Amino acid sequence: MQSTLETFTQYLDLSQSQSQVLLSQPVTEFLKSVELKQQLDSLDINLLKKTSPTATAVLTKELPAFYNWLKNDLDLKRIPDSPEHTTKWVIGFLNQQESLTRLMELHSPIPRLPLEKAIPRLVALFDDVEDEQVRKEWQKAVAALCLVLLVAACEEERE
Repeated sequence: MQSTLETFTQYLDLSQSQSQVLLSQPVTEFLKSVELKQQLDSLDINLLKKTSPTATAVLTKELPAFYNWLKNDLDLKRIPDSPEHTTKWVIGFLNQQESLTRLMELHSPIPRLPLEKAIPRLVALFDDVEDEQVRKEWQKAVAALCLVLLVAACEEERE
């Protein structure tokens, strides 16, 4: 399985050194950064909204096994009860009904190391989407949201 930095390189077109610089920033600085703005602005929101049923189907099918892995292999205690939670949140973010700050708050109990291990696997949930453009756009969107979570977790660990 690829590393988190390799995931960011592949799906966000960030070099490993760029990713490391972003991960070392304070969250407040990162949220105002040109790099984050570029990542979010580069998402094809119309395509993501139009194909949200595809994402819902993927997440509904794949998240239960992912949640079991988080619980059993990474020993995380607070796991969503159902895939609807994650699906609703991602769609809510795309529709600008949820904020990055709220995303970070919800995931703040997750330590950096389990989060780092989970990111490549979460992005890979979309590997079987047949339409390449749709697959890549969803992987990019999930990777971008995960980058935000990891920046927050890294800051939390430094404090």
